[in-house]
Amino acid sequence: MNILVLAGGADQIALIQELRSRNVQNIVLIDYYENPPAKKYADKHVVASTLDVEAVKRIALMEKADLVCTACTDQALLTVAQVSEELLLPCYISYQTALNVTNKSYMKKVLKEFNIPTSQYAILDSFDNTALNNFHYPLVVKPVDCNSSKGVKKVFTEMELHVALESAILYSRTNTAIVEEFKEGEEISADFYVEKGIAKFLCATNSAKMRNTHSFTILQSRYPAIGDEQKGELLRIAQQIVDAFHLENTPLLVQLILKDNHFDVLEFSTRMGGGSKYKLIEVLSGVNIMSSYVDLILGESPRMAPWEKVKYAVMNYIYCYPGIINSFEGFKNLLDNSFIEEYFLYKTEGMEITKAETSGDRAAGYLVVASTEQELQEKVSYIDSQLAILNNNGVDIMCHGLSDLVL
Repeated sequence: MNILVLAGGADQIALIQELRSRNVQNIVLIDYYENPPAKKYADKHVVASTLDVEAVKRIALMEKADLVCTACTDQALLTVAQVSEELLLPCYISYQTALNVTNKSYMKKVLKEFNIPTSQYAILDSFDNTALNNFHYPLVVKPVDCNSSKGVKKVFTEMELHVALESAILYSRTNTAIVEEFKEGEEISADFYVEKGIAKFLCATNSAKMRNTHSFTILQSRYPAIGDEQKGELLRIAQQIVDAFHLENTPLLVQLILKDNHFDVLEFSTRMGGGSKYKLIEVLSGVNIMSSYVDLILGESPRMAPWEKVKYAVMNYIYCYPGIINSFEGFKNLLDNSFIEEYFLYKTEGMEITKAETSGDRAAGYLVVASTEQELQEKVSYIDSQLAILNNNGVDIMCHGLSDLVL
């Protein structure tokens, strides 16, 4: 079986490893980086953009692909759906559905039509103050069709809005941005699996972000985040989304704001969460979601029975000061001594770090579990003291103590 995997990050490593466990022998990786983390796990690597539909289609034909797939990324999923449809290859989601759920303009329109709670919004391809007459600052500006928080900014003034809007439009594949009122509250990331049109709850975490920035840099995913009553409300909202968008069999990630026991939907995706969320889901719910996902893309029927496995957990994401990565220090030792459940390297040695603004800038991450909140805090503090990411001069460029800077 010949399989094309789009994107070459840590999440795609897990996808390739799961495919290997099914005796898939010929895996071709497509990624625009020369040396992406997943390169060494594939049989072949082709340097190309996962957003270039025609290039991916040519490669699929050249490699005689039986399946084109990806994991944990929105825009590459859109390419997968379009290429699969045009080449008559199997795909769990149609191109039209993929387009509907990856374009925030259409997504918001349908959420409003079906009375699914969400903030008011405006769709703009240039600055238009009249469209925002009834909006109150601060506002959030996003490209309608991008991922990894690229081009997403929180703005407090009209001048900042001008700058953010120009940036978001440049990031957008359709030169379009969405502007929303900023919602105060806890950001909740809820994961479900949709089977035959029915949403099944897997887990919910709190997405902690860096303080005092205009961007939305996610530093942590923390558990627990909600109570049983809120879980029921999340499941109700997820089912509304499933019905409104005619979803049948798919992972489902819903991002929401929780304030005063009320949820507002920010956005959702028909995929697993990125940033190695598949492992966090497995630790929290007992469901090997990557295995279930591979069942799905191979045309098999996933079976799952979620149950709470741990009391406290955190996925911490590591960012760096500018520099070229030479080595990652301390990660394996912490894993071998059971201080961490797993670690993930999102960059490779030799890659240059220029900023710490979006999820695409993460250098690494690690998962910790504990029986109490105090134990969790003590573990995180110790782990931070044991890790380092060195540049070519042996200087540690890892941003330490970021867990103290979250909302």
